Amino acid sequence: MAPRRPESAGAVPKTVESPALSSPCPDGLYAALDLGTNSCRMLIARPEGSQFKVVDSFSKSVQLGSGLEKYGRLSRSAIYRTLQALRVCQQKIKRHKVERMRLVATEACRRAANGKSFLTRVEKETGLRLDMIAPQEEAQLAVVSCAPLVNPGTEQLLVVDIGGGSTELVWIDLRDVPPAERARAIMRMHGGFKCQEAGRPSARVVDWISVPLGVATLRDQFNDVEDDSARFALMSWFFEENLAEFAPYKNEQPREGFQIIGTSGTVTTVAASHLGLKRYDRNKVDGLCMTSDEIDLVIRKYLALGPLGRRKDPRIGMDRQALIMSGAAILQALLRCWPTDRLSVADRGLREGMLYALMSADGVLQDGQG
Repeated sequence: MAPRRPESAGAVPKTVESPALSSPCPDGLYAALDLGTNSCRMLIARPEGSQFKVVDSFSKSVQLGSGLEKYGRLSRSAIYRTLQALRVCQQKIKRHKVERMRLVATEACRRAANGKSFLTRVEKETGLRLDMIAPQEEAQLAVVSCAPLVNPGTEQLLVVDIGGGSTELVWIDLRDVPPAERARAIMRMHGGFKCQEAGRPSARVVDWISVPLGVATLRDQFNDVEDDSARFALMSWFFEENLAEFAPYKNEQPREGFQIIGTSGTVTTVAASHLGLKRYDRNKVDGLCMTSDEIDLVIRKYLALGPLGRRKDPRIGMDRQALIMSGAAILQALLRCWPTDRLSVADRGLREGMLYALMSADGVLQDGQG
C-alpha cells in the first residue's frame, strides 16, 4: 500500500470500575483520548501557565488492529477489549465532570471495513463520540505536542510519530522564524500546516507523509519470517522503501541546525533501555537526546536478547517484545535516511497535541503560546 500524501506536497473481560480518585474542581478541565491501532490512551488536564497539569490519565493496550492486516476488519475480540477500555475512560470523564474534550480514532478505524460502524457502537454503548481523524490532522497534533522540545537553534525540524498502524513524518523549515519564537511557531500549527497569523513569523512545512506502517502493521506483514535478525532487516528495508517519495529524503541535510524529534512508545522504550532504568520514569526520558550510536547499541542489544530475552526485559515486557523490534526497524531506517548525531525523545503525542489545541483555541494558555 502506497503512503498517503497531501495533494500539495480474545475473551471478554468483566467490567471493572476504575479506582476512585479524589476529584479536583471540575472548572477548566480538559480531556483528550487517542484510540490507536494498539493502545487506548487518555489524559485529563487543566491549563497551568503556558502548559497544562495532568489530573488523571489512562493507558491500555487493546490491540484494536489485531488481525486487521489479514482480514481487513476489526475482530470481535478486539472490539470487546476496546469497548471495555473506553468504558473506563467514560467513567473518568464523568467523575471529573469534564465538558471540554477531544476524542479521536486513527489508523485502525480508518482502514477497517467496519471502522465507522464500530465508532457508532462506541457512542451507543459508552456515550463517547470519537472522531475518525485524517492522517494530516494526526501529523499536526504530533507536531504541536513536540513544540516545547524544539531547540532555539533548530532551522530544519523532522518530527516522527511512530504509531501502531501508521507513521507520520513532518519536515518543517524554521529559518525564517527568530530562534526565540521557534517553539511558539510550532505550537501555532494546531490550526493547520498552512496556518499563519498576521505580524507573526511562521514555520513552513516542506513536506509531510503518512506511511501506513506502524509497529503493529509492520510486524504483521513479516510475521511469517522465523529468523529474528532476518525479520528485523526486512522490516527496516521495507519501511525505507515506503519513504522514497518523501521530498527531503532525496537530499542529505546539513547536520548543523537539524533536529529530529521522535514520539512513540518505541522511542521512549529505547531511551529507557539506554538509561538502564529498572522502572520507567517520564521525567528522565522526555526531552532526552540520544546519539545515533547510542540508539544503534540499544537495538543491537535487543537483537542479541532474542524474543525470549526481550520478554524478560522489564523495559519491554511480554506484550511489546515483537512490537519493539518493528518499531526499532522503523527507527533504524530513519537514521539511515537522515544521518544525524542526535535524536530528541518525546514522551508525548496526540493527546498532548489535542490538549494544546483545545486550550489554545479557548485562549487559556499564557505567554502567547496559543
